[in-house]
Amino acid sequence: MAVGKWFGPALGKVLGKQIDLVNDTIKVALVTGSYSPNVDTHDEWADVSANEASGTGYTAGGVALSSKTLTYDSTNNYWTFDAADIAWSGVTLSFRYAVIYDDTATGKPLLGYVDFGSSQSATNQDVGIKWEFFYQDPESMAITTDSGILRATV
Repeated sequence: MAVGKWFGPALGKVLGKQIDLVNDTIKVALVTGSYSPNVDTHDEWADVSANEASGTGYTAGGVALSSKTLTYDSTNNYWTFDAADIAWSGVTLSFRYAVIYDDTATGKPLLGYVDFGSSQSATNQDVGIKWEFFYQDPESMAITTDSGILRATV
């Protein structure tokens, strides 16, 4: 199972208005297993870019998220950042991570990444990411699946 994590500096940049999740160009790039994420010190695309995957059917810099939304659920008291699922068609490459970053803001700040657990290889295949997560309700202990890239409870 893939695991998503957020870079520590990202929240401060969102709250400090350096990153606009909905209006900025937020991209997702595939990165090789040579990269070692550091959620405390990596904060810009330059910390990652040397390890970006390359291959047939993949464009350097990744793909821009579309249909981005930031919504508040006042019944359950949480914010959700979501976007349309993404896909690369007919790619041939190897990767381990999908790194999310802001391509608009100065320095191209990192937001988060998906760790696929080990290097993945594709040979003339479609590769996609479905923005969905599992969580356990602390009261009912029920496991729920929901859509979104990030959920923050208030």
